[in-house]
Amino acid sequence: MYSNVNLFIDGAWRPAIGGKTLSVLNPATGEAIGTVAHAEKADLDLALAAAQKGFETWRKVSAHERYRLMRKAADILRSRAGDIATLMTMEQGKPLAESKGETLAGADVIDWFAEEARRAYGRTVPARMDGVYQLEMKEPVGPVAAFTPWNFPINQAVRKMSCAVAAGCSIIIKGPEETPAACAGLVDAFVQAGIPAGVVNLVFGVPSEISAYLIPHPIIRKISFTGSTAVGKQLAALAGAHMKRVTMELGGHAPAIVFADADIGAAVTSALQEFDREVRDGSFPTADHSFTMKESELLSLQRSLAQQKAS
Repeated sequence: MYSNVNLFIDGAWRPAIGGKTLSVLNPATGEAIGTVAHAEKADLDLALAAAQKGFETWRKVSAHERYRLMRKAADILRSRAGDIATLMTMEQGKPLAESKGETLAGADVIDWFAEEARRAYGRTVPARMDGVYQLEMKEPVGPVAAFTPWNFPINQAVRKMSCAVAAGCSIIIKGPEETPAACAGLVDAFVQAGIPAGVVNLVFGVPSEISAYLIPHPIIRKISFTGSTAVGKQLAALAGAHMKRVTMELGGHAPAIVFADADIGAAVTSALQEFDREVRDGSFPTADHSFTMKESELLSLQRSLAQQKAS
């Protein structure tokens, strides 16, 4: 059963202050199956204050303690994989097996970053003078603002969240409004594992409004974004104007390069398999979107594709 999704701010699930919500649609029918809270400036201010407070607490927690809590969160996510997968399929449309696979893979990602938390090694730098010791130590950068897409609601959010938490940072995640329940399920695994209030915060709303407010804000020290190149350029420019660190994964439209000595039949088979998977899974941007090849081979490829699709 699909439940309405709230914001998660300062350790509590709560509706938006203004009471606004957005509808969550079943992509198979177009019918509304629930709602997600719509954050506005007042909600974001609460999230920012919580992230600052959470950072001051979490940065003092040892790497080994962070490791133990994250491993617990991973186990909780695995134990709930079936329920979360059902919600993901309801709101997003991918096959149930793939939804469950994405959830279980998310738990593995948490485990990986948990181990990396224990390996944030520094180093000793040779000094120029006797009696001088130069040490390099890694410190958490501060509160992070992360923006995640709808097509992989756990796969993308879990990487950003786990990396930040492992490093000792707090984070505000702007989750996907189209697929909020799966992302909320991920956050709740950290909540049930005992993450301190303010370390992880989850908001939804109008992406352009949230990014325009969070990125320049002095509390935010790092930005992470997954999405289109066009939007990424805008966010990078905004972050650059405020000298903020940025990590981005931007779209490339999955080009396929076919060389002159390639097996055209094998290229056709591969292209069709990816295309069929994309259509079956709800138009995920993972299949080949464009081909680069010699003009003399193009007609042969086109004919082969047309023949196989007709059959």
